[in-house]
Amino acid sequence: MNDTTPDSLIPYDDIVQDALRGVVSRVLQRISDEGGLPGGHHFYIAFRTRAPGVSIPRHLMERYPDEMTIVIQHRYWDLVVAPDHFSIGLSFNQMPANLVVPYDAIVGFVDPAVNFALQFAPKDGEAPPDGPEPPETPPPEPEDGGSNVVTLDRFRRK
Repeated sequence: MNDTTPDSLIPYDDIVQDALRGVVSRVLQRISDEGGLPGGHHFYIAFRTRAPGVSIPRHLMERYPDEMTIVIQHRYWDLVVAPDHFSIGLSFNQMPANLVVPYDAIVGFVDPAVNFALQFAPKDGEAPPDGPEPPETPPPEPEDGGSNVVTLDRFRRK
């Protein structure tokens, strides 16, 4: 008998990652259908800014060349959930911006209200950015304005 596990000809890891990305899509569709987030729910969604299909304003791409995290909580608009991506309007330092994020670009999803988190491997054999970058993003500002970008580091398992 052989003690080693054979290589699978079925890409189970990819199938599971795609299914979990479907969780993000279904959650976003639910809040879109219901007209907002219930209770204290809010989401941090981290994504690779240079992934195929991502569309963000140039000033955000310059500030977050590899990865950024958005917060969906009180102030967002025009949430559209499509089969392969979502688009949303958010404010960054009181400047409105429209973002398009394919689910394949997402690397993290957190709902801190219920301690729920998902992390995803980079899609299509892409390597993650070289080494962790020091967080340059301050915590989210009060609801009256400010940046919607935060770091997920405090939610990641070490």
